[in-house]
Parts: sequence; C-alpha cells; structure tokens
Amino acid sequence: MFKDKLIVIGITGSIAAYKAIELISTLKKKGADVHCVMTQAAQEFLTPLTLRTLSQNPVITTMFAEPQQWNVEHVGLANAADLVIIVPASANIIGKVCHGLADDFLTTMTMATKAPVLFAPAMNVQMYLNPIVQNNIAALKEQGYYFVGPECGNLACGTDGQGRLIELPVILAKAEELLVKEKPLQGKKVLVTAGPTWEPIDPVRFLTNRSSGRMGYAVAKQAYLLGAEVVLISGPTEIQPFPGVQCLKIETAQEMYEAVLAQGEDCQVIIKAAAVADYRPQSRHSEKIKKQTGDIQLELTRNPDILAELGKRKKNQILVGFAAETEKVLTSAAEKALKKNLDFIVANDVTREGAGFAIDTNIVSFVFPDGKITSMGKMSKDDVAKVIWKEVIKELHNRSDRVG
Repeated sequence: MFKDKLIVIGITGSIAAYKAIELISTLKKKGADVHCVMTQAAQEFLTPLTLRTLSQNPVITTMFAEPQQWNVEHVGLANAADLVIIVPASANIIGKVCHGLADDFLTTMTMATKAPVLFAPAMNVQMYLNPIVQNNIAALKEQGYYFVGPECGNLACGTDGQGRLIELPVILAKAEELLVKEKPLQGKKVLVTAGPTWEPIDPVRFLTNRSSGRMGYAVAKQAYLLGAEVVLISGPTEIQPFPGVQCLKIETAQEMYEAVLAQGEDCQVIIKAAAVADYRPQSRHSEKIKKQTGDIQLELTRNPDILAELGKRKKNQILVGFAAETEKVLTSAAEKALKKNLDFIVANDVTREGAGFAIDTNIVSFVFPDGKITSMGKMSKDDVAKVIWKEVIKELHNRSDRVG
C-alpha cells in the first residue's frame, strides 16, 4: 500500500517527537518516499540530520531556505504528496490550521495540499481536553481532516490520562485506509473466519492444527480498506486484527458454527478462511488425564460442517471457501465448491514451499463450480487477499448488472 507513495511527515514540538523516527523508518521499509517537515519547536527535540538519514531526503526546517528545486517548494510538496501525517500534532499546529494561520512551512504546506491530512495529537491531558482544543479538532474533522488518537496512558509531564501519542500500528493502519481512494465495498457487510480451532481433550490438552490465522486476517484487513463493515470470527491466534475490524474470538468448532450462523445472515459476502477441526473428542475429561502404562484410546466425533451449512442457507450471498490440501488439490477443491454451493474456493497445496501455514506467502488457485481454474504464483498473503476481493467485487458487479 505504501510502495512509491510520497508521504510527508510533519513533526511539531512535543516530547513524543522521537516516536516519529520509527514511523519514518517503517514507511521507508514499506517502500514509501518520505519527506520530513519540522517546525522550529520540533528541532528542540530532534535533529534534522536524524530525519534526513532515515528518510534519505532533505529535511525542510524553514520557509525561506534555499529551495532544492525550481518551484515554490511548499506548493510543490503539497501537490506531490499522496498523504500528509502530522505526528506528533501539538495543540499549536491544530489551532493554527483550524484558523487558517500559515506562518511556517508546515502550516503553509498543509493548507496548500489536496492530499488527505492525518493528525496524530500528543499533549498534556488538560490541554487536550481544553474546550478550545476540542472545538478546533471538531472543526477540522468537519472540514475533512483526519485524526487518530490520542490514547490514555502515562504522560511526560508526570500525569496520567488521554494525551499520549497513539501506537504506531494504529497510525499506519489509518494511513493505509486513507491511501485507498476507491471503496467498492462501501455499504457492504462481510464476514471472514480465520485461524484454527481448539478441541479440548481435558483442561490442559486439545486437538488443533497448524493454522496461524494470517490469511484470514489479511482477507479481513483488505475488506475493511475497501470500505466494508467487517466481522472477523477468529480462532486462537496471536495476530491483532486490523483497526476498525470487529473481531469475535472463539475456541471450538461448535463455537465458530454458532457465531457464524448468528452473524452471517445479514452479510453480503462470507469468506471462510478458518481451518476448522473436522473432529473433536467425543467426551471432554474434567480432570487432566494422568500418564499410565499402555496406550489410551481417544474417540472422536464429527464437528458440524460450517461451510456446507452456509451453502444450504445461501440466498443471494457470495460464499467463498478455502481448501488446504496435500494431494489432488484441484480435484478435491472442485468437488467441494460444487457440493457446498460455493461461488469459488481458494485452494492451495500446503506441502509446497512458500504456501501453507505460519508464513507470509501463499500459492493459490481459484476453483469455480463450473470447472474453471485460475492459478497464481507465490504472493504475499496481503496480495492474495487483494486478488480474492477483486474476484468478489467482479461478481458483485455482475449481479448488480443482472438486477439492473
């Protein structure tokens, strides 16, 4: 999302200014072209040399420095920017932009740009709660400016409360959201499942599988970026959902079955990326099973087939499944797509290098009930998610055209 995007980072006078360093470094690693603008007060906390080294671009510190190229520099940067992030945003910068005061490079460039402007405030809690600051923030939001944070926590002034700079992943998530111009899923509600299930044997043991949840979380993230209202039903995983995605945590297949049926009825799209256990222990021991001589037998019983049940209940929804296979991948996937009434199924051979569980890439094929197959090479799971939604959006448009 950030690759080759020109992002301006505006830094103002706040002790939280040092956190902009990590933001700049992260954006550069993601392929962004980062340009830094510092207010005079910001230079009391950070040196331009630090930001120049990280951004690999000249750092602008004053309105009247010799320009690096022949143009009116604040206008040139304002026109070129894909996104402006002011982090940390002081009460001073918020107030000046709100009231049209352009007395330095940052305020002038901010008011000259047509790119989205994202403020990440950081200040003393009483300053943040001051009605003047709150009115300024409300007024800027009404005029189309964006805000993220602040959050509650310990502040540099020794007090505790709202005013702490929001965590970096939240700033990055909002930045990604603002960089996606088109929102083809606006007004759509989608349901995504992700992760494994845990099927308890006793209080300390359970049956599970190798799913990390990464693919499903990537699908949910891309849906949100494309404008959808997203409900993510997730088995146990350490991954944090993308900010803005509603996440419901479950453990067992039965819990996922109940949650999916409860949430899925009013969704226009359902994508089942979870690796749900087919079987569970027939009985759960209330106490830990003690080690003993000889073998023990564990009787298993079938879990409900969530995807098949959704296929039976499907009306005008788009229903997409996943098939992780180790043999006869496309044949098995085609049978599932037809049998379970799916619009298509995303199949992959988990034995292939670069595909499968607990890694950041996947190698998939889209298999359709009519036998059509679209195969793709190795891609990041984020990119796989984008292609999945591209196919879903195409089908949504086809259905809209048929109705029209």
